[in-house]
Amino acid sequence: MTQPVPTDDVDVTVISGLSGAGRSEAAKALEDLGWFVIDNLPPALIDKMLSLALAPGNDIKRLALVIDARGGAFFTEAATALDELRDTVGNFRLVFLEASESALVRRFDATRRRHPLGSEGSVTAGIQRERRVMSVFREAADVIIDTSNLTPQDLRSKIAAYFGSVVGGGLRATVVSFGYKFGLPLDADLVLDVRFLPNPHWVEGLRELTGHDEAVRDYVLGQVPTKEFLERMRDLFEVLLPGYMNEGRHYLTVAIGCTGGRHRSVVLAEEIAGLIEERGLPATVLHRDVARAPVAP
Repeated sequence: MTQPVPTDDVDVTVISGLSGAGRSEAAKALEDLGWFVIDNLPPALIDKMLSLALAPGNDIKRLALVIDARGGAFFTEAATALDELRDTVGNFRLVFLEASESALVRRFDATRRRHPLGSEGSVTAGIQRERRVMSVFREAADVIIDTSNLTPQDLRSKIAAYFGSVVGGGLRATVVSFGYKFGLPLDADLVLDVRFLPNPHWVEGLRELTGHDEAVRDYVLGQVPTKEFLERMRDLFEVLLPGYMNEGRHYLTVAIGCTGGRHRSVVLAEEIAGLIEERGLPATVLHRDVARAPVAP
């Protein structure tokens, strides 16, 4: 590939990552969003596929390629092909899907599949080997999605948040509420801890509700520390967002955490998304743990 492709000619997304982390589910989500998806495309054919997409008469504007790397020549070819794509295509991004070792082991056990890189049937050895092999892809990724605590529907929602609307554009933000009881979202660029705010869990009549309920919202937003926090966040994003855009960032994930992910973080995630939208940028809100059972702080 030697000639640059104009940005508005084609939008190319490459889905890669660890086996069992959700590549196929992400591909289905993109296909449902209207992307032309090709799974398991050999790296040597990427150039040819791009040429076909740009050929007169074709109406492919959003192309998604799903690839993995299994070591040896295949890995070298894949890494080279992605470097060429990044240099050639104006609207290119690489998405890397990963998950914790325990989550991947559970998934392989549930499906009774052997890991493609597992020696003598060892799933754990295969995961560790693949993580090493794929580290170059992870380091080059524009978007990293940790699926350890995501259901297939959660992953689809996250893909839709990143890729469901307009082609190209500037910075896109995703704001995720979560509970520290269930672990940090490992793919977050910025994590904000709101456990310093009064907890609705201890207020009679609010424990069984969530941050979607008006009574909880009124309680959280009525606190003086909440108002001060949001003012500081408005000032912070006035500095951060232009800085991210100046650095060429296209995706930003902000995680807002409280104890259980049901009350304070849900309310504040919606408010933080509003602050980002005040800056003229799109923001999608995902509530990772709001449906989980209440937990005692």
